[in-house]
Amino acid sequence: MVCVYFVSYAPALLVLQIPGYERQNAKLLFFFACVVQLSDVLQYVFGKLFGHRPVAATISPNKTLEGFLGGTIAASMVGAGLWWVTPFSPLAAFGMALAITLMGFCGGLTMSAIKRDRGVKDYGELLPGHGGMMDRIDSLCFAAPVFFHLTRFFYT
Repeated sequence: MVCVYFVSYAPALLVLQIPGYERQNAKLLFFFACVVQLSDVLQYVFGKLFGHRPVAATISPNKTLEGFLGGTIAASMVGAGLWWVTPFSPLAAFGMALAITLMGFCGGLTMSAIKRDRGVKDYGELLPGHGGMMDRIDSLCFAAPVFFHLTRFFYT
C-alpha cells in the first residue's frame, strides 16, 4: 500500500497546472527521480568512502552518518544545478532537493525496518547486488508526496 499509494504522487506531478511551465511537467518528474535516486547512490558512495558511524545500526547497519550527510548535500547541490529544468529558482531547487533527499532517506530507513521486522532480506533479485526493485523505489515512497505537495502549494 505504501509503495503504490505514495509513489503514485510522482506521476501526479504531470497534471499540476504551473503558470509559465505549461507542458513541461515531465522535466519536473525527471528532476524528482534524478535527485532522489542520485541521493541514494551518493549516500552509498560517501558511506563506503568515509563512513564510520552508523545512523541506525539495528535497522540498516550499512547506512552511515557520513554517507547520509555527504549524499544528501551532494544530491541537493546537483538539484540546485538542475534548477533550469524546473519552475524553481536555484535556491528553491536546492531547498526542494534537500527536502526530497531527506524524505528519501526516511523512506529507505522505514522500508528497511519493515523488512527487518518481517524477516525479509531483499525484496527481489531483479537487480543483483541492489536488494531488488523495491529497494530502488523505497526512497521515492516518502519523497513523492512531499515533493508533489510542496510544488503544488508554492507553484500552482
